[in-house]
Amino acid sequence: MAISLYDASIPSYIQALGAASAILKKAETWAAERKIDASVLINARLAPDMLPLKRQIQIATDGAKGVGARLSQSENPRYEDNEETFDDLQARIAKTVAFLKGLDKAAFDGSETRPISLQLGPNKVEFPTGTAYVTGFATANFFFHIAATYMILRENGLDIGKRDYIGAQL
Repeated sequence: MAISLYDASIPSYIQALGAASAILKKAETWAAERKIDASVLINARLAPDMLPLKRQIQIATDGAKGVGARLSQSENPRYEDNEETFDDLQARIAKTVAFLKGLDKAAFDGSETRPISLQLGPNKVEFPTGTAYVTGFATANFFFHIAATYMILRENGLDIGKRDYIGAQL
């Protein structure tokens, strides 16, 4: 029996967003204990030409809700990308998880073979099937930004490890 694209994406995105939320909570507490301005972490980057932590969360949540919306042929909620605090980032994650949990799994039926197109900056990108979209781009892109969030905070001294990143009961 083949795995559905819902099962191949949405549950792991929800788990990873939960892990990101927990990591951000640890970062907020860590910064407060050390009297570090939270904006230092929220705007931190791994390299000068990389996006800051807040953009990593924005892109990860956009990616997750985009997958859910495109595959289920639902309306993709639009967020303003104006988060500046840990509370703002937590709220964005929470509304993304709520959106994903509210999707009808049956609405994903047939998405495996349906073409998917999306706008990435100035470029329109077309995938011949939903399977190609999820396995060849969307999941890798989502986890890149979740991992970048982890790496930015780890680089800045937050004591987190693999269990925090995976977010599962190990």
